[in-house]
Amino acid sequence: MNDLNKLLVDARTLVIFKSLHQQPVFRKFLEAVQACLGDDTDKSIEKYCDFVCELYAYSDDLTSYILKLVLENENLFMLRRGEGKHTGRLLEECLANELEIIQELSEIPSAEITSKINYDGFLPAYKIQKLDFSQIYADRIHQISKFGYGIYSQFHVFVIENSKIVPVEFPDPIRLEQLCNYELEREQVIKNTLALINGKPANNVLLYGDCGTGKSSTVKAIANEYAPQGLRLIELKKKQLHELPTIVETVSRNPLKFIIFIDDLSFTEDDDDFAALKAILEGSVSSSAANLVIYATSNRRHLVRETFSARQGDEIHFKDTMQELLSLSDRFGLTVTFQKPDKKTFLEVVSSLAKQYELEMPKDELDMKAEAFALARGGRSPRVAKQFIEYLKGCGDNA
Repeated sequence: MNDLNKLLVDARTLVIFKSLHQQPVFRKFLEAVQACLGDDTDKSIEKYCDFVCELYAYSDDLTSYILKLVLENENLFMLRRGEGKHTGRLLEECLANELEIIQELSEIPSAEITSKINYDGFLPAYKIQKLDFSQIYADRIHQISKFGYGIYSQFHVFVIENSKIVPVEFPDPIRLEQLCNYELEREQVIKNTLALINGKPANNVLLYGDCGTGKSSTVKAIANEYAPQGLRLIELKKKQLHELPTIVETVSRNPLKFIIFIDDLSFTEDDDDFAALKAILEGSVSSSAANLVIYATSNRRHLVRETFSARQGDEIHFKDTMQELLSLSDRFGLTVTFQKPDKKTFLEVVSSLAKQYELEMPKDELDMKAEAFALARGGRSPRVAKQFIEYLKGCGDNA
């Protein structure tokens, strides 16, 4: 039998995990226990059911859910260990004590709480289990470069909103095995990514090529594939390039590895963001954050849109300026080209996608319809192939 009064007092002593009190389930659980120790039956029922309602939104197992909160908690101990800093004996003793308290709280059975409520009607229950919080937390710290902490342990794709890194709750689920052809091109990007994950020198990458050839899908699929190995993706719009110094500062000491993804990158001649990216590619990012690379996609080999009027400008050394503009793509350490497929390759992609979508149709008929679909859409590409297959499935395979 737990000493509930003592555990409630112990819960107030949390320092490392103090922010757990801000978590609705944890906070309402303590409120429910406190209420059940009093004499107000109505309040006890209300507080207890409020807590169970909050818990049920995530799980029916109190122990496992509180453990999840503990493992994802971004606290001073986790931050120091994530940065490779020494934590010291006093902080480690504090951690051990708090983990013991939280574990005891998470193992309080629902029957022990409801037995103190003067009510003989139905009250919902929850499950508990025996888990070693200290051992599990130690294992998580040992593998922090794979799991991360805080929002980075809960999500693997992020965007920038109001100058803050915000998680994407439902990112594109595309996987590498769903992508057809372009194996050699993707392999170059995969090898570079694995170098980053393994702590080896990795290049910034420009994925250049025709529309719909799978450049963006390649980056997203790689992020999904290697998230369990500690890879995270931060998608950045071109107009947000000025946010890069802040992003680098935020993640540079993080034990995880990051791809900053810039989709459909191009500049005008007088674009202020040109200088920002140029400085980054010349080394300011890699020199300050070895755990970060930039992956950009573009339909233009030369990332700056050049006009004839610019070539006729009145600058004395305009040739040097134009060369600087046109050489931006060369500042990426690795450029991977995705060319529009020929007819044979296009039909191979169509055939592969048809198998993925379990589409049954004679090959000759499938090829004929695919070619007609591509011509109507202005050309062949993996994107057009996918649109064609999804069109057939939407029409009941009989388009």
